[in-house]
Amino acid sequence: MLSELDPIIIQVTVPLPPPLIFSAFTDPSHIHEWLNATAQVEAKLGGRYQLRFDGETPFESRGTVTHFTPDVDIGFSWQGPPAFADLLNGEEPATHVYVRLQDSPEGIDVTLEHDGWKSGDAWEEARSWHFHLWDDALHRMKDYILKVAYG
Repeated sequence: MLSELDPIIIQVTVPLPPPLIFSAFTDPSHIHEWLNATAQVEAKLGGRYQLRFDGETPFESRGTVTHFTPDVDIGFSWQGPPAFADLLNGEEPATHVYVRLQDSPEGIDVTLEHDGWKSGDAWEEARSWHFHLWDDALHRMKDYILKVAYG
C-alpha cells in the first residue's frame, strides 16, 4: 500500500459573518467570481458540487457534497484536470476538499483541506499543482467577499 502525502491545508482569516463567507462556497454566482469556475451546487449532504474551469487549464470537477453544516463546513469529492485524470478521476474520486469556518480573534478562520494524496512523483506533481490552485483561489475568495461586503 502506498503511503499518503500530507493534505493541502490553506487558511485565511476573514472579518465577516459566517453566512456571507459560507455563501462564497455555496452560491454559484459567488463561486464564479473568485474561483473563475461555473458552478452547480446543491448545498446539502449528497448534493452535486460541480465546477467547470474554462481558463488556462480547462476541466470539470464533478463532485458530491460529503460534509455539510450550514455556515460551518462543506466538503466535496474532487476531480482534477486532464493532466492528473489517471490519478484523480476514477469511479471513486481519489481526493476530497473540505472547508471549515471557525471563530478566531480576528474574524473567521476559513480553512481549506484537500486530502487523499498518494506517494510518488506523479502524485507530488498533482498535489503541487492543486496547492497553487487553492492557495491563489482562497486568497481571491477573501478579497472578493470583502469587496462584496464593503464595496
